[in-house]
Amino acid sequence: MDLIVRHASLPDGRTDIDIGIEGGRFAAVQPALPARGVEEIDAAGRLVCPPFVDAHFHMDATLSLGLPRLNTSGTLLEGIALWGELKPDLTLQALVDRAMAYCDMAVAQGLLAIRSHVDICDDRLLATEALLEVKRRVAPYLHLELVAFPQDGLLRSPNARDNLVRALDMGVDVVGGIPHFERTMADGAASIRWLCELAAERGLRVDMHCDESDDPLSRHIETLAAETVRTGLQGRVTGSHLTSMHSMDNYYVSKLLPLIAEAGVHAIANPLINITLQGRHDTYPKRRGMTRVPELMDAGVNVAFGHDCVMDPWYGMGSGDMLEVAHMGLHVAQMTSSHGVARSFEAVTTNAARVLGLEGYGIAPGNRADLLLLQAGDVHEAIRLRAARLLVVRGGRVLARSTERRTRLDLPERAPDLTLEFRPGSIS
Repeated sequence: MDLIVRHASLPDGRTDIDIGIEGGRFAAVQPALPARGVEEIDAAGRLVCPPFVDAHFHMDATLSLGLPRLNTSGTLLEGIALWGELKPDLTLQALVDRAMAYCDMAVAQGLLAIRSHVDICDDRLLATEALLEVKRRVAPYLHLELVAFPQDGLLRSPNARDNLVRALDMGVDVVGGIPHFERTMADGAASIRWLCELAAERGLRVDMHCDESDDPLSRHIETLAAETVRTGLQGRVTGSHLTSMHSMDNYYVSKLLPLIAEAGVHAIANPLINITLQGRHDTYPKRRGMTRVPELMDAGVNVAFGHDCVMDPWYGMGSGDMLEVAHMGLHVAQMTSSHGVARSFEAVTTNAARVLGLEGYGIAPGNRADLLLLQAGDVHEAIRLRAARLLVVRGGRVLARSTERRTRLDLPERAPDLTLEFRPGSIS
């Protein structure tokens, strides 16, 4: 075989598993694989998992922190205003350069699939052109999927409908929207209907920024679920953010959750950004801001976590590390049980892959040989330590290798050769 990873632990709890790769595909996943490999790597009990997937990101704005100025209020609306100020000064080359830099960062972190929203309200469609070029360049090693996103509102922005159609004609993959940013609730509902009909007509997926608000009366997710059923898009529609749900009363949510599940609508929470941008008008008590992740999952809704922003007008932090996203997500949602930790890991791997409709994802014979070797023994340790990515493999090809993180202690009254080494279940 081309490559064999031996003595691996898997996210489902299996241990001492050998993973054989041949011709860019998983050929075997079993204990004590008798074959030999051109290259063999001993995982030594460490976790091997499928690559991370970011189901919600804004690559056109990434790494633009401080341009043209910083977001002093830290609010969503000032971030949108800042992006509006920056758009006239954008250049194709700057957009491409920043996006390519981020893609390099992502691959090093084991992030091999990203769904990025791209603002289509600039009549030049400069960001669309730039990210389509980036998508072409990174295709050999990173799955990049683009959403036509009317940042300023489909009906609120004069040419947004025409621009969105033009972006789809250029090769953008997914229909986006932002109904809560329209001028009225009625306009928001009308935008959802138009966008779902367009997606159904073209056979495309839908991913809408939906109810990214603290207002419990922002209920566009209800309309999105109903339009999903009406247009026959079940399983192909995603509601991103859904933060108003954290402020809704429980009775209404008890009606809403089954509606979302029955429509097969996916949900994406963005823990780092939701906890930062929401609740800004609160004094105390102060709302957490993230949608009801455990409740959505318990209702049968597929829920993923997204990074959303990295060093842009909305968020000055971030590094493309989806384990950081999962770490924040399980804290905000109070998913610290063993079951909750496992679900949080799935939110940045298998659940996110399901949102994108990725085929052949996962460590199983016949699937494309994409995997990560982490410096951790299980998913709990991986999230807790934000474990180093020792190996990043796509299609059987090693894209990145990292050395183990080790710390040497030299303390008075202690053995001078004492070394702390992060290894599965041990400190030596």
